Amino acid sequence: MLRTIDFIIIGVMAAAAVLTFHVKYRAEEQLAEIKRLEAEIRLEEDTIDLLRADWSLLVQPGRLQELVDAHREELGLEITEPHQMVLPEELPARVQDLPDPVRDMIADMPDPETVTGSVAQ
Repeated sequence: MLRTIDFIIIGVMAAAAVLTFHVKYRAEEQLAEIKRLEAEIRLEEDTIDLLRADWSLLVQPGRLQELVDAHREELGLEITEPHQMVLPEELPARVQDLPDPVRDMIADMPDPETVTGSVAQ
């Protein structure tokens, strides 16, 4: 003696159960993706640390001096003498020291108080 309302309630409960399991499995998939990404991040951080250690070994002054001595004639390397140094004024102009064409164009514009026909605010 089931009534129509009983079938509706059973259907709603079944739909809620299916939705609950669907949300649960999606959350588990997302958690697995997060764990995979965290493991990938740890691997990249370890790789960066290893590369930094390699770099510190490669740029040790003693090692570099040995390389310079070994390849001095081949590369034509010489010790820099103090008279080879230049003053900052003797260096070529930096980009920021060059004239700014926009600034020059703005300087040629008329006074900002000039009426242009627009509505004043």
